[in-house]
Amino acid sequence: MVQQSDLPFRSLVEKYGATATYTQMLIPNRLLNDQEYLEFHLRDLQFLKPEREVPVVVQLGGNDPELVVRAGRKVEAYCDGIDLNLGCPQEHARNGHFGAYLLGQKDWPLVETIAKTVELALRLEAQGAGWITLHPRTVSARRRRQGAADLSVVRDLKARLNIPVVSNGNVRTFDDLQANMDYTGADGLMVGEALLDNPCLFANVTPDPFDISLEYLTLCDMCPGTALLPSIQAHIRHFMEARCTRESWFPKFKDSLNRTESIEEIMALVRNRGALDRIHGHVTEDVNPRQCDIEDEVLGLAFLH
Repeated sequence: MVQQSDLPFRSLVEKYGATATYTQMLIPNRLLNDQEYLEFHLRDLQFLKPEREVPVVVQLGGNDPELVVRAGRKVEAYCDGIDLNLGCPQEHARNGHFGAYLLGQKDWPLVETIAKTVELALRLEAQGAGWITLHPRTVSARRRRQGAADLSVVRDLKARLNIPVVSNGNVRTFDDLQANMDYTGADGLMVGEALLDNPCLFANVTPDPFDISLEYLTLCDMCPGTALLPSIQAHIRHFMEARCTRESWFPKFKDSLNRTESIEEIMALVRNRGALDRIHGHVTEDVNPRQCDIEDEVLGLAFLH
């Protein structure tokens, strides 16, 4: 997930049951020509590598085969697999001419000449792909959010391929996991957006939004330089929006969160529940994260042994 699959978040979902994690989609040209970009993502991959217990897959999005291979060589020593993204439908993928927008493009004749998903997958398997993950929706912005993902395509794909097939789509709750596996027969499930709201989904736990926010922020503090401030703020918003949007204090909290300038300020804001109570009591002053008490607290991290 773009600007969401940072190391602290991957570590969090790993703690709560994920058996593999993916980086955000990395751009080959930047890995090869932007030293700061390369160092940031290598730091992300190396920081907790000795303690890592599950595979980490680097996701690449590009349109030049030579650059994709060279970029893969840059990161292969730091990860357990490399995924070529052929499915991202977002605007930045269209602008950069990668992801799902490679389908049908002249400079990728392999993809251009294949009309059906299963045929494409068979060709990719023949070219040496180790596994295929399928999100069975269309690229069209108008259609891709209409209704559920068509898991019958995953089921058909699994019946035709000899390599592992991973199903992606239609998982919002813990019960959806087994239902998806039973229907598709897939070898695994990839979950994205649902984990942004509940990173404990694989453990069938509904976390307190404040507690899970502090746990994530503690990981950010333990792994400095592996998550950018806008990404950290976005994660806290997701955790809170999943449970707190009807609370009277939430708009003020979100505004204060947007004005934070450091992990310490975000942590202080999240910890200062008393300020939220004052908002709930209709006190109108802003919550200033710089004036919140900051306590020292280390949360238990089950994966760090």
